[in-house]
Amino acid sequence: PAPRLAQQKNWKLTFFHGKGGTVSRGGDPSTFRAIAAQPPGTVNGKFRITEQGEIITQNYALATIASRHLDIFTAGLLNERFLSPDRAPHQEWRELMDKLAETSCEAYRGIVRGEPRFIPYFRAATPELEIASLNVGSRPAKRRPTGGVETLRAIPWVFAWTQTRLNLTAWLGIGPAFASLGEDDYARLKDMHSRWPWFQALVDLVDMVLAKTESPIAANYDKQLVSTLNEANVAELEQLGEKLREELGYTKNEILRLREYTTPQQENKLLCRSLQVRNPYVDPLNVLQAEVLRRLRQDENDEEDQRLLEDTLILTINGIANGQKNTG
Repeated sequence: PAPRLAQQKNWKLTFFHGKGGTVSRGGDPSTFRAIAAQPPGTVNGKFRITEQGEIITQNYALATIASRHLDIFTAGLLNERFLSPDRAPHQEWRELMDKLAETSCEAYRGIVRGEPRFIPYFRAATPELEIASLNVGSRPAKRRPTGGVETLRAIPWVFAWTQTRLNLTAWLGIGPAFASLGEDDYARLKDMHSRWPWFQALVDLVDMVLAKTESPIAANYDKQLVSTLNEANVAELEQLGEKLREELGYTKNEILRLREYTTPQQENKLLCRSLQVRNPYVDPLNVLQAEVLRRLRQDENDEEDQRLLEDTLILTINGIANGQKNTG
């Protein structure tokens, strides 16, 4: 491994930790835990990251918050350097992770690349096309103007699913991976969850995303945007949406089973309280956004109506993004 080679050669090695805004892109809002959970030999008192977009405003717009954020980084680095217990994964944990990765990847690709209805469903049920046309991001939504999911940049791919509250990219494939384990492997999975900081953080992050996921909200997007399509395969697209929401429930049950919880994030009282306060404001924005998208796609709007609808759409996008926090 690179850390061992650097030690042998007496090289000063600094890893770049791509700490994105969302779980799907490697993000972890708990900075202290994120540092403590890194693999052995990859921090060593140095933690190089990139923070951009709304994360800069969130963490550094006010001097007191910026100071607090930098304090957390400093405390995390000191803890990792001097106080953190041994967190090297056992070989049997590595082998089980390989098995989980293979199963989850197969399930993920089976939907995203193997399901012929997926791309039409994705473009109908999410604001992906509108996000690209409204230029709400810092870069083009696609690397190429034509093509499927593989041409999308990571941020709009995640962002579109976050807007509908399905958050597909963070949990798809995990349920089948956990459910595929036999009795011995599942006991090993429980052991990993109780003793491996990196895996603990990973499971908690998925659990956090599931706490922010709302199947009824996603179902309303289908009702407004998929069911109203004037196409022959509408029923098939609706079935795919139902399948994805069933998969969501299945995955949520597997996470709760592993954590021995009855509800997602049940021990994170701060987040649960925050969601109770935020959701009554964010939920109506989702309902409004689905309605605005339906009207925009009717192609029956005059110039003034089109402008008003696009302005409203941007407001809902910003409101939902701020309410969800982990956006793209």
